[in-house]
Amino acid sequence: MSLKNKLNRLKPHLSTGNEPLRQIEEQKGPAHEVPFKDDWAKAGVCTYHFDGQYCLIKEVAYPLSHQHGKYRFSDFIKATAIWEKTGIEHPLSSAGHSPGELFFFDTETTGLGGGTGNTIFLLGYAYVKGNSLLLRQHILPNPGAEVPLYQSFLENINYRTLVTYNGKSFDWPQVKTRHTLVRDHVPKLPQFGHFDLYHAARRLWKHRLDRMKLSVVEKEVLGVERVDDIPGFLAPMIYFDFVESGRLEGMLGIMKHNELDILSLVTLYAHLTFQICGVDEDRTNREAFEVGKWFSSVGNHGEAVKAFTELIDGKGEEADRSRLALAYALKKERNWEGALELFSSLANSADRSLAIEGCIEVAKILEHRDKNFEKGLEFCRKAISLFEVEEIRLSTGKASIGELVHREARLVGKCGLGKRSSNV
Repeated sequence: MSLKNKLNRLKPHLSTGNEPLRQIEEQKGPAHEVPFKDDWAKAGVCTYHFDGQYCLIKEVAYPLSHQHGKYRFSDFIKATAIWEKTGIEHPLSSAGHSPGELFFFDTETTGLGGGTGNTIFLLGYAYVKGNSLLLRQHILPNPGAEVPLYQSFLENINYRTLVTYNGKSFDWPQVKTRHTLVRDHVPKLPQFGHFDLYHAARRLWKHRLDRMKLSVVEKEVLGVERVDDIPGFLAPMIYFDFVESGRLEGMLGIMKHNELDILSLVTLYAHLTFQICGVDEDRTNREAFEVGKWFSSVGNHGEAVKAFTELIDGKGEEADRSRLALAYALKKERNWEGALELFSSLANSADRSLAIEGCIEVAKILEHRDKNFEKGLEFCRKAISLFEVEEIRLSTGKASIGELVHREARLVGKCGLGKRSSNV
């Protein structure tokens, strides 16, 4: 780029006026001709000229009363208030953030692979401003227009946390990759926090959903029904046709697909919040169990205990698994008496692996904490009697008959000699 062009590009940043950057074009020559400009305008799409090139931008404002599936966008505001009010510690907590500081983000690309060979041709995002949810899309009209695409995207970003669906693994790393190619001409990428809702959805619903695609989650969980939606896998083909022909129809369909993805992120975040914080009256026992496991895995044992305690009075496998999970949570809190009671209750579970796991944990506590070797030997032998194969998988890993036989022999020795050894 010539020195003159560089200086021209810096003029907007040196201006003392309030003229938006998108209205300023380089002084060298006329603005780039935009094919089908009138058709784009009819679709609510404007052009953004920068550095002798252009990109396309569409902005839509939804009232917070707008319903998307089972939720209104105002429910997202309620969700952020819940995190603030309860103070519950969790990786998805937005406490300390205003609603407008969350940035719901999704891209469309020319392929699913990483690296510089994969181009982002649509950057879409939504955020709350006043009483509206603003949704904006930045469209790449041709592969050579990435400078105006990223300039328009980055010039006014003022958010703290990305909210994506599998964005940690794909969308944002791909943005970083493409940004490196134009970084000398556009603003730096900001440092964001990141809520990736894909991993949250997988934790809560992998037991009931065969696929964890956002379109599946929104239909089965959020009650969103898409009509005449263009499948995402067709996006690259449609984009290449658009670049070659300039025809809008296919691209408008992809933009609508992207728009629905982003809107679903807003309602999914609200739904996950209501699930995690226990305010969803329709939360199933299995969902409550998965929430408890999640709290336990991130070290919030107090909330894990709350979630599991609500489930242990029932019957069946879910109640048994809740007792097991609660027992482990109490064990981590060194509540040995409570843990021992719950592990013992599993010894007669109809699920053989749960019964074995319960017996093993009881034997450990009785041997190493209570020094009740005789009782510990009883539970060890019961676990051995339940084995049908050499090795089984438990919730904490694997257990083998050989390990139990070794424990049995040690307990027999302790019973006979009356020693107080605490060796594992």
